[in-house]
Amino acid sequence: MLRTAVVDDHKLFRKGLSRLIAGFDEVEVVLEAENGRDLLDQLKTIAIDFLLIDLQMPELDGFDTCKIVRKRYPAVKIIVVSQLTTKEAIHRIMELDLHGYFSKNSDPEQLKEAFKSILEKDFYFGNELGTVLKQAVLWEKNNGINKNNNPTKLTDREIEIIQLACQEQSSLEIAQKLHLSVRTVEAHRKKIMEKTASKNFIGVVLYAFKNNLLNSKSLL
Repeated sequence: MLRTAVVDDHKLFRKGLSRLIAGFDEVEVVLEAENGRDLLDQLKTIAIDFLLIDLQMPELDGFDTCKIVRKRYPAVKIIVVSQLTTKEAIHRIMELDLHGYFSKNSDPEQLKEAFKSILEKDFYFGNELGTVLKQAVLWEKNNGINKNNNPTKLTDREIEIIQLACQEQSSLEIAQKLHLSVRTVEAHRKKIMEKTASKNFIGVVLYAFKNNLLNSKSLL
């Protein structure tokens, strides 16, 4: 069972989300918290695999909480569920080293699909996240943020693997399409993450798009 925490300061939404994901196969809600401080206190005695977290909360918000969780519990998969849509907020979201992003208006089936995708591919790249990534990168470029004059050189094969990953293809599907072994594809993915200093594959995609290695069509 995937041990999951749900963190949101609105009790009605938190309870509803907990009931929703508790109905997914192999998912168990073991922790609910109303803010980041509450979550961190409970994590001292409760282990989790997945974290679903809002960003706007009192005492300790989602931005700071995610940074602490990534440092203390690096194996935890983080999914942000938020209604923040400003370009500045999206830029901050992309710095959180998360594994998936959803707005609070997302289709429940999309969230269910995300659990499976993150387990298989370490990230969920749905339509919403594609939009978020594009908005974040465009905002950064317009404001001259994080400009990299010496981007890491990725091979054509590595860029091809990133493009296929953006199309929600698993390592097995990529291997079949490129006539490679799954082990070879996984080795490429690991190498790509090392070369781009990314902690997960969302970081790889963001890096590639920032450095014009992917175009906007790749993120649809």
